[in-house]
Amino acid sequence: MRFMVTGGAGFIGSSLVHALVRRGDSVVVLDNFSTGKRENLEPVAERVNLVEGSITDLPTVRNAMQGVDFVLHQAALASVQRSVDDPLTSNEINVKGTLNVLVAARDAGVKRVVYAASSSVYGDTEELPKHEAMPPRPLSPYALQKWVGESYCKVFSDLYSLDTVALRYFNVFGPRQDPNSEYAAVIPIFVTRLLAQSAPTVYGDGEQSRDFTFIDNVVAANLKACEGAPKNGVAVNIACGHRYTLNELHARLAGLIGTDLQPHYAEARQGDVRHSMAAVKRAETVLGWRPEIDFHDGLERTVEWYRTLLSASR
Repeated sequence: MRFMVTGGAGFIGSSLVHALVRRGDSVVVLDNFSTGKRENLEPVAERVNLVEGSITDLPTVRNAMQGVDFVLHQAALASVQRSVDDPLTSNEINVKGTLNVLVAARDAGVKRVVYAASSSVYGDTEELPKHEAMPPRPLSPYALQKWVGESYCKVFSDLYSLDTVALRYFNVFGPRQDPNSEYAAVIPIFVTRLLAQSAPTVYGDGEQSRDFTFIDNVVAANLKACEGAPKNGVAVNIACGHRYTLNELHARLAGLIGTDLQPHYAEARQGDVRHSMAAVKRAETVLGWRPEIDFHDGLERTVEWYRTLLSASR
């Protein structure tokens, strides 16, 4: 099979590329390296077809799509805060870029598009766990854009018979996640700060909770999403079905790393939801997928990866 991974040099995208190469699949990577890193692909560089370009350029997407069976669409500006700061740029990539991918996939006769959706579409609802039948209530431009992407996937399935499935990721973490961006996710920031004996910052009181999901679970879900009967634009939560507060996260990481550093607390950020936890029954029913690596095991693997990286850089 021939797979195309958009954003294939990013955190999730490169993890998918590595898994596909290990399976022996043919892989096309489309990435403009605006946030992705070339070093993420170095171990498999000779075994993939790398197309350097943006999903916002339709001719580039069309050229890369030729002969592709499955598209794993990961490319995005994946940050709530960045979308609040710059909604125009994030809309260009997350909405127009996704539409370009769907148009090119339709015209190339692709079998299925697996879309990287987001739990942010649920917004700050009090009901937990968050299940796929709940009405979307996006609180940020990013959340709205991801919902629009989902909606486009469903329309393309219904109107053009392009099979699609939207995977709503919940707070993915693991090796190769960039801790250095201004908009970096919480776990790589906490891990690298604590390893460097520097106190991390918690925005808000730290009692906000998240359903943290280890990267290997997400990779497995994407591969499962390419199997079986048509998905017809269905949206599916990808998570572990448990939640942990940021204070609990910090305490667990401090214990793994062996430090008593306490976090600094700062004002909560606009667009952040208070609590997030997923219902995961649909993933089992539709995809035949269950998370195999739990939160604590994922944290151990992540800390070890960053510890090794830090030691190698010294």
